[in-house]
Amino acid sequence: MKAVIIGGGIAGLSCGVLLHNAGVDVVVSEKEMDIPTRGNAFLMHSDGLSILKKFLNIKTIESIPGQEINSFILKRPDETTIKYQKLEPWQCIKRKDILQFLYEAFPSSKIKTSRVFSHFIYEHDKAIAVVFKNGEKEYGDVFIGADGANSAIRQSIFGKTAFLNNEVKEVVGGIKLTGSILPTPNTFTKYLSKKEGVSFGFIPTSEKEIVWFMQYDSALYTVNDEKPETIKELCNNLLHDFPAITKEIIQQNDFSTSYLWHAKDFDSLPRFHDKNIVLIGDAAHLALPFTSAGTTNALMDASSLVKYLIESENIETAFQQYYDERITLINDHLQLGRELKNKFLHTQTEIEDEIKIPLIKHKQSNNLIGPKYKRVSLLYFTDPICSTCWTIQPQLRKLKLEYENYIEIEYCMAGLLPSWDHFNRGGIQTPMDAYIHWKEVSENQEMPISPDVWKDNPLPSSYPPSIAFKAAQMQDTDKAIIFLRRINELLFLENKNIVENALLHKAAFESGLDAARLMRDLAGKAQMLFEADLALARSLNISILPTFIFTDKFDNSKILQGFQEYEDFEKMLLHFIPEAKKSLIVKNYNKLFQKYPTLTTKEFCFLTDYNSIDAINILENLNSKSIISKCQLKNNDIIWKINEDYA
Repeated sequence: MKAVIIGGGIAGLSCGVLLHNAGVDVVVSEKEMDIPTRGNAFLMHSDGLSILKKFLNIKTIESIPGQEINSFILKRPDETTIKYQKLEPWQCIKRKDILQFLYEAFPSSKIKTSRVFSHFIYEHDKAIAVVFKNGEKEYGDVFIGADGANSAIRQSIFGKTAFLNNEVKEVVGGIKLTGSILPTPNTFTKYLSKKEGVSFGFIPTSEKEIVWFMQYDSALYTVNDEKPETIKELCNNLLHDFPAITKEIIQQNDFSTSYLWHAKDFDSLPRFHDKNIVLIGDAAHLALPFTSAGTTNALMDASSLVKYLIESENIETAFQQYYDERITLINDHLQLGRELKNKFLHTQTEIEDEIKIPLIKHKQSNNLIGPKYKRVSLLYFTDPICSTCWTIQPQLRKLKLEYENYIEIEYCMAGLLPSWDHFNRGGIQTPMDAYIHWKEVSENQEMPISPDVWKDNPLPSSYPPSIAFKAAQMQDTDKAIIFLRRINELLFLENKNIVENALLHKAAFESGLDAARLMRDLAGKAQMLFEADLALARSLNISILPTFIFTDKFDNSKILQGFQEYEDFEKMLLHFIPEAKKSLIVKNYNKLFQKYPTLTTKEFCFLTDYNSIDAINILENLNSKSIISKCQLKNNDIIWKINEDYA
């Protein structure tokens, strides 16, 4: 089989490298005379990065050009932060750098330049050759159109493209950093006007350079030409009330290298192929600029197409399998882009808490864990500073792994420490009493606890972190549990006073929550939800923590209070569902750490049934392979954390 790729951009080159690596005879035809470098930079999602790493045999993200982007900040022009959130790994890459990278991975003899598509030559209803305007021909068995948004290949097989209204335009540029412009490292920063459809953002492509963009409602300003001075005037006019950093970036930018992009959009095609001609990347589908999906989708297209071309019995079956695999996600990205565009055009009506990060999310697997039988609810009364709630984590984590199909756990805050005024619970009346109690617990339990916070910087109350947990629940119940775990670690392992707003903000960000929104909710709605939890605890006479109330669908309930062995939880569940079957905990340690990104040695032993010596040997081996990191804590305690490349 010989494959002919028309278009030497990222989609075409990636496909070419993958086919070449698979032993397929392939030729890439590019219209430019040299490497096509038009465009400044782009964001590539972790899905694209994983493909790039695989086919270029790269082990670490540091080997890929560009800068890792792991956080997003959204502000108003008055510098008010309305969103601050951790991101799945992205890479901001200069276009010329990644193209150079790809060209070096592909035989130069297989790249033919100065080839502008003219038409196909057909024989027996199939293309046998592509003809270029310079008179050259290239014969082949498979023809892959990777010629971008204005694809001539797409038009040749599907007719004229019906582009939708072009309501948003984007200016893109890049500058080298100076001492006066100091962006937050590894951060995508964006300013969004509340009055009208105008935004400005910047992203580092390295420690010394950034790419910037301005998106605007095309109805706000008419551009008669695209000369550098005209584009600069456009930016100055639309950004007049934006902060000083945006104006400095515009002032330092060389507009002769900037571009005014006319965002294009068209409905999904009924298929990506016709006989032995197929489309990939922007030629097959477009992504509006609000999602940063274009480059990632190009790589995913190339990977999917090549997989089916190698595996399938015939070409048309491969093309259909490729389309079937890709179209759902493409439609999701198309819908997201249009939704974000409409909200951008009507930004003054959008509620700040509902503003989405303008990026695609990780590709979700279609493989379900199994049928969901959840027939028992478990109401768990806890508190961020309860030492017993901390030491019972191994049991709860195992219960979730083995019986998550049967049980739904709801977390409620019980308000352990309102303040030290007149406090007396279990003989604890002062911070020093808490220190002594924690010291005893740490000696009797294998879960690590450092009690020094009660001497060095005692918490005045457990209410602020409890309210913060309710604020986290308002955003995402799963991430709220991750947040609770993180503030537990800060307190029990790192001796941090988790009443402090800075720590709560940090923990929210690290847990994948919108930290800016959490801080807003902390002072508002979350307090009412916390009060509701306290009222529920009072109505149920909850006096011991932790308390677990099991309830079936017939409202039959049973209660466990205080520290419990795992067998107690299992016995209680089987009382309600005698036929419940536990899921085996697969000892794939990568997956275990993906489920629980941090584990103490005790938890790892408990979940895997290894003794401490064998468990530590396994953990040390994973650490030596950089799959996990070993974090040494006070009192020589250890917590193990999965590294981001494996998360």
